Amino acid sequence: MREYKMRRGEYLSDRIPDMEATVEEYFGSISGTEEYNGNDLYVVEDPENAVFERVVVGTVEYGSKKDKLALDIIERPAEEVIASGDVEDAEEAVSLKNEFLLEATGRDAKARRESMKRAVEDEPDSVDDVS
Repeated sequence: MREYKMRRGEYLSDRIPDMEATVEEYFGSISGTEEYNGNDLYVVEDPENAVFERVVVGTVEYGSKKDKLALDIIERPAEEVIASGDVEDAEEAVSLKNEFLLEATGRDAKARRESMKRAVEDEPDSVDDVS
């Protein structure tokens, strides 16, 4: 499960006031919910795009901190997608995911990558136990 933060000064609830409708618009009918860090996320068991096997998405609330978007997309193996002739769906899948994340976070793929790089760089180095 990956968590995405919003642009500075923006909030997920402002960008996507109706998460359920937005999830259905991008991924398909919601089949249930799943608990993650004390929050109920939407589950799409049979996504409209043939490349996606399962999608779990929703808002993760952190009390005093800004809410984040949680997203976990399980995709079919590339070989299987190609063998079944769903190459166009593969291109659409990348676009769907990026468009959804842009709408939700206000950040394009490049900005999200840079943000994740900074987060990794800011983590303290773990000390190896050398005997």
